[in-house]
Amino acid sequence: MKHIQFKLSICIMILMLSCKDNVKSEMDTSQSESTIEISNDIYKIEPPHWWTGFKNRQLQLLVKHDNIGNYTAQISHQGIALKQVHKADSPNYLFLDLEIAETATPGKFNIVFRINNKPELVQTYELKKRQIPSEEYVGFNSSDAIYLITPDRFANANPENDSFEFLNEQGTDRTDGYARHGGDIQGITENLDYIKNLGFTAIWPTPLLINDMPKGSYHGYAMTDYYKVDPRFGTLDDYKTLADELRQRNMKLVMDQVANHCGLEHWWMKDLPFKDWANYQDHYLENIDRWDSQVTIHSNHRRTTNQDLYASEKDYQGMSDGWFVKDMPDLNQRNPFMANYIIQNSIWWIETLGLGGIRQDTYPYPDKEFMSNWAGAIMTEYPNFNIVGEEWSSNPLLIAYWQDGHENSDGYDSNLRSTMDFAMQEKVVAGLKNEETWGTGLKEIYVALANDFNYTRPEDIMAFPDNHDMSRIFTQLDGDITNTKMALSYLAVLPRVFQMYYGTEILMDDFAKPGDHGLIRTDFPGGWANDSTNAFTGENLAESKKDMQAFVSKLLNYRKSSEAIHTGKTMHFAPEDNTYVLARYNKEETVFHIMNKNEEPYVLKLDRFEELALNGKTLKNLMTGETVVWSDTLDLKNKGSYLFTTKLD
Repeated sequence: MKHIQFKLSICIMILMLSCKDNVKSEMDTSQSESTIEISNDIYKIEPPHWWTGFKNRQLQLLVKHDNIGNYTAQISHQGIALKQVHKADSPNYLFLDLEIAETATPGKFNIVFRINNKPELVQTYELKKRQIPSEEYVGFNSSDAIYLITPDRFANANPENDSFEFLNEQGTDRTDGYARHGGDIQGITENLDYIKNLGFTAIWPTPLLINDMPKGSYHGYAMTDYYKVDPRFGTLDDYKTLADELRQRNMKLVMDQVANHCGLEHWWMKDLPFKDWANYQDHYLENIDRWDSQVTIHSNHRRTTNQDLYASEKDYQGMSDGWFVKDMPDLNQRNPFMANYIIQNSIWWIETLGLGGIRQDTYPYPDKEFMSNWAGAIMTEYPNFNIVGEEWSSNPLLIAYWQDGHENSDGYDSNLRSTMDFAMQEKVVAGLKNEETWGTGLKEIYVALANDFNYTRPEDIMAFPDNHDMSRIFTQLDGDITNTKMALSYLAVLPRVFQMYYGTEILMDDFAKPGDHGLIRTDFPGGWANDSTNAFTGENLAESKKDMQAFVSKLLNYRKSSEAIHTGKTMHFAPEDNTYVLARYNKEETVFHIMNKNEEPYVLKLDRFEELALNGKTLKNLMTGETVVWSDTLDLKNKGSYLFTTKLD
């Protein structure tokens, strides 16, 4: 009995000591997290930090440092497991696979790299606590009107950041359409009230990440670091301030991202991690000293190869793998490390800025299976988010193919909620310019909207009059202000997300050289200290431009509050006598839109529209404030758009 008691005592003592050691171990870990000495021995580690609380517990770190491929790595932090270490083809990279447990503690910890007979390298990494739950990231939708901005050409609030000696392109020249002009993030932030007062609920700036290229990269689409804001636009703090200021105004920030390509001066192009990091990588390296349009492998731009049942593999590869232009290497998303990198980068920016959406550039060009995975990974983490992809096609079949849930014959599902309605944009311009015949004029617009049966959710498609890559709508419509107003009002009341390019509200144009990108992206008057005209305040602004501003403001501020436009049903009536009628309606409101191309006063007979059940109701003209009682006819005194509502308050 005494022998048994002795053994029991020993067991209890061992158990107590074990518990004490465990407590001490936990205390030591806690102490090391709170008193950790910050170390930054590694040249680059990306993502630069991460967060706890994601559904996907996996994180892959790219580590860049001289000869780091020959080091071992070690991590000791509660809830973090280093699952695997991958060497790259270049000895200067490692890729670390981490698993972040649900119980992982936010905080800083060290990643230790060791190699025989050399001092260890230590890099402090941080896991942050997420500030906004995934479900609260609400993406743009059909209630939103988005203001597209080319930041370099909008407003220069801080001339001190116009140029930096350590960058490849120096100085600004506002007389050169392809040079830097100096617009910046602060310039956007300081003019958010102007944008809000116009009735916009979101902004989409073209990319603000660094483009350290020798010339012509003011547009932002030749990124040379996916985690760095271009200092000529400002700092990461400036970007966060912009996002915060938008949220305070109940507005959203849509980030322009590029998964297809980077800039030729991207830091990894000097030392590529893998032999297949970029498409046609060997060809580039073999011809690096004479890389020009003669040796570049350009994309053939045959985007229909994504859907074509008969497309040759050669044609598909030529589209997907070819470089967009000679200065933009085409990224190989079939490389799993590149795929992880792009997905994590997108999530990093959503979390860092609290984004209200992503616009993905050149959507059909990257590997389409990857793009489905990319969008799927984002939408899994943020179920109420939204992404719009650029598919520049006038064919609704191609636009519909890329929308999530569309029943494609090849079984492809993009996980992409929104695509861009280039088809509608083209038909609105054609319909307003062409003569009224059996099949042309307003009938072209009517038939274009009839194609909505092809879309899974028409209301998620993004409609627009113009953008940064095409002639201004005022130019496309040959300087006709009335037609420009008709285009804007029609597009704004469709079952769509609405987007408009900066300056359209003041009739900016590119008549001097139609289609020239430098001219399309003209400086916004008043954005620079010495501008003689200021469109923000109206100083010296032509009356026709002020009138257009007022038109846009009335249109979009009403749109902002109209549930009938946001989510209501749609009914339109075949054009007759140079007029085309469309209605958006719900139980509380009917919005009645007329496009009238008659040059002389016209009496519109209303018996055709009895399905709308408006007889005897009072309607208000949204532009003039005048009211009319719906009876037999409606007098249309002038050519143009007419917008009425049954909501009188």
